[in-house]
Amino acid sequence: QVQLVESGGGLVQAGGSLRLSCAASGSIIRINSMDWYRQAPGKQRELVAAVPSGDRTNYADAVKGRFTVSRDNAKNTVYLQMNSLKPEDTAVYYCNINLISLGDARLNSYWGQGTQVTVSS
Repeated sequence: QVQLVESGGGLVQAGGSLRLSCAASGSIIRINSMDWYRQAPGKQRELVAAVPSGDRTNYADAVKGRFTVSRDNAKNTVYLQMNSLKPEDTAVYYCNINLISLGDARLNSYWGQGTQVTVSS
């Protein structure tokens, strides 16, 4: 069994910062991509940032220059540092990790439980 546990959301004023974490645990053989998505009320879930592997990173245009995604392979953890937060960043943030686990040779996608980020103006 594989579990993803997110932490770090909360309420912050505009211009503030938050750091999200997502730790994967269980019988993990290999982790491929680690991503962050968000979903605001009434909107579709969207990709915010991705760290496919190594040092490569990708960002949505709306967060470039403000958010930084990173991963710690030794801890099976992905982070999202969010600076200069804006009210439009308010959403539930989800981590998504694609990995291979013991006993299953397929690459499967797992989602965190979601963490609320609210930015007040």
